[in-house]
Amino acid sequence: MARSTKASTAVLRLKERTQQAPYSMVSTGSGHFYLVLQDNAGQTQQLCAPMEIDDFVQFVNNLHKAAPRKASKLDLAFEQKIQRSKVQK
Repeated sequence: MARSTKASTAVLRLKERTQQAPYSMVSTGSGHFYLVLQDNAGQTQQLCAPMEIDDFVQFVNNLHKAAPRKASKLDLAFEQKIQRSKVQK
C-alpha cells in the first residue's frame, strides 16, 4: 500500500504544478506504474513505459519542475549558518 501512496503523491504534486492537468497513474499487476494523460476528446495517452516505483516517482517529478521556493534574506542566512556548522563538525 505504501508503494502506491508514494506514486500517487508524486502524481498529485504533478497535478498541482500543472494547474490540475488530467494526469493519472496506472498500476500493473506486476507492481509497475505508468503515467497517462487524458486529452480534451477523452482519449488517454500513455506517457511512459511501466516502471519500478522509484523510477516512476523520479520520472513524474522531472516532468514539470516545481517553482523555486521563495526565501527571505533571514532564511538564506540561517541556511548558510547551518551549512557552516555542518562543515565545522
